[in-house]
Amino acid sequence: MSTVTTVEPEASARPSNAPAGEWVVKIWRGDANGGSFVDYRVPVQEGEVVLDVVHRIQASQANDLAVRWNCKAGKCGSCSAEIDGKPRLMCMTRMENFTPGVPLTVTPMKTFPIIKDLATDVSFNYEVAQRVPSLKIADPGPDGVRRMFQVDVDRIQEYRKCIECFLCQDVCHVIRDHEDNKRYFAGPRFFLRYAEMSMHPLNTEDVRTMAKEDGGIGFCNITKCCTEVCPESIKITDNAIIPMKERVVDRHYDPIAWLGRKIARRH
Repeated sequence: MSTVTTVEPEASARPSNAPAGEWVVKIWRGDANGGSFVDYRVPVQEGEVVLDVVHRIQASQANDLAVRWNCKAGKCGSCSAEIDGKPRLMCMTRMENFTPGVPLTVTPMKTFPIIKDLATDVSFNYEVAQRVPSLKIADPGPDGVRRMFQVDVDRIQEYRKCIECFLCQDVCHVIRDHEDNKRYFAGPRFFLRYAEMSMHPLNTEDVRTMAKEDGGIGFCNITKCCTEVCPESIKITDNAIIPMKERVVDRHYDPIAWLGRKIARRH
């Protein structure tokens, strides 16, 4: 039989009027016109995640609390929020990682417009998705079969794990801190798409110029913050953005490649 050991927080770290058996949750309440934090207290229950606590608050104390969720299994990407200042999925953030009695903040994603409470308008991401072209596959060979090496399939399979929680978009400071950049910068979620198309062995379209001109990949300074918050542990920076940046440089800034293209045009 497993046992759970509860570590009592230090007296100085816990409000004097908050017993150790309660969660103190500060939830941002409001809409596009403004809002503020509201404190809620709920009894500690074993094995909960943040979404469980938010649902209990919604059921017992704040029936009008707006929160977006669906699967509660870390696969739909709906319950994205910022928990103690870090973008996370509420359904995948365990309460046992926090201390009873010590205030826990839950806020909507900062990068996107607020609809109400914890629900944000992420339509920006779908508008960007419309600008990213579909994959154009090469025609079959003479025998009617398309062939790929397994190593090529494995390389791009990682990108397909994305659940579109948009936490990487939320934490990316190019979008988060500069609203005007949204017109020129697709963001890490869509750099995965560009990388997938560029590295697909049957792709027939060169997307390097698209990544540079339409995606604005040059704005990314590879801080790896997007990789750190990805719930699917996709190595966005190392396996997609950096290789894609190298391909863009090869296409547009490599002097030898430029000379080769110039000679080819003359002939």
